[in-house]
Amino acid sequence: MTHSSLSQSSDVASSAPLFTLNLAPATVIRGQDALAQSGEAIARFGKRPLLVGGDRTLAAVQPFLQPVLEQRLAAAQASYGADCSEASLAALRQAATNHEADLIIGLGGGKALDAAKLLAYQLDLPIVTIPTSAATCAAWTALSNVYSAEGAFLYDVSLARCPDLLLLDYGLLQTASNRTLIAGIGDALAKWYEASVSSGHSDQTLVIGAVQQARVLRDILFQKSVAALQAPGSAAWREVVDATVLLAGVIGGLGGAQCRTVAAHAVHNGLTHLLESHGTLHGEKVAYGILVQLRLEEMVQGNQLAATARQQLLKFYAEIGLPQSLSDLGLAEVTLANLQRAAEVACSVGSDIHRLPFEVTPAHLMAAMVSTTVPCQGFRISEPNGTSARQALSNIAHSSNEVQA
Repeated sequence: MTHSSLSQSSDVASSAPLFTLNLAPATVIRGQDALAQSGEAIARFGKRPLLVGGDRTLAAVQPFLQPVLEQRLAAAQASYGADCSEASLAALRQAATNHEADLIIGLGGGKALDAAKLLAYQLDLPIVTIPTSAATCAAWTALSNVYSAEGAFLYDVSLARCPDLLLLDYGLLQTASNRTLIAGIGDALAKWYEASVSSGHSDQTLVIGAVQQARVLRDILFQKSVAALQAPGSAAWREVVDATVLLAGVIGGLGGAQCRTVAAHAVHNGLTHLLESHGTLHGEKVAYGILVQLRLEEMVQGNQLAATARQQLLKFYAEIGLPQSLSDLGLAEVTLANLQRAAEVACSVGSDIHRLPFEVTPAHLMAAMVSTTVPCQGFRISEPNGTSARQALSNIAHSSNEVQA
């Protein structure tokens, strides 16, 4: 090989794109009373931790934390408020500075853990995540969602790494309500319905693996969720907790940026801009968003497989108590103007909804949002300009109590 050809090979290699994967937390410790037995594991990362969580969570978790705090840790507490917002992050940074923190410990649900992870990233400190419910996979991921002070989704931040340590304490999680696990099931189910659309045709080994794991995750949840919810603390319950917190995280880590969310999370993001939706959990909105995505595939593509999948999900949702409609989300009185506002946010430039293999307009989305429970023989929209979508929405609205003029 000549010097010239070597140089050309080097140039090609240097210009090839690099893909960074944050696969998993460095260490995962799980089990009954895992937190009480992990004081030394936590202390390896720092001696002056700042505990970040909600006010009620920080108070409720104190008995579980006491054995940890006895490891000669000088801990301070700081509430993230109601949302992982820019204002709350600024206050948390000040609290960490005042305490001279050398470690961040996040305790709580998705928003608390997102705030703790992003705080640690901004301060370049180690991060330990301790979920107090199985409502999301936030304890695993290298991602934080940022909201406005009013609770509206704004943007997400990709972090430099997954948490240094994830502690999954079954005893602690068992103190959470069944509703949080139901929401976690809804959030985890979206992995399959979104990844199969965004990445189902990928020829990349790791993405193929992630999509197939998403299918396995769906099947586990279909098979074990009812038994888990009937017997918190049982073997089935632990398996479903592992599925929603850990396996869901594995899929995001393995698939990385090549295996993204699609319409279900975009619908969630749009709904957060409606004050009336703030009484529902992240996974509840996402679960409803799965139905909306399948409805779009039916309406725009005439996809009968999507229609069948939606009917299957409706039966499963009824069994475990996931929302099937706007009414189930507490939005029975939503106005057409507010619904359009949510749809426009979900369809904004850069939204993951545009990973669908067809054009989606706010009118399309509104028509899907108000028809998630219709029988399989629902109408189809074929015109990309949205004219048929507006007519469909009008037709449904006249026969539905969910949308008010």
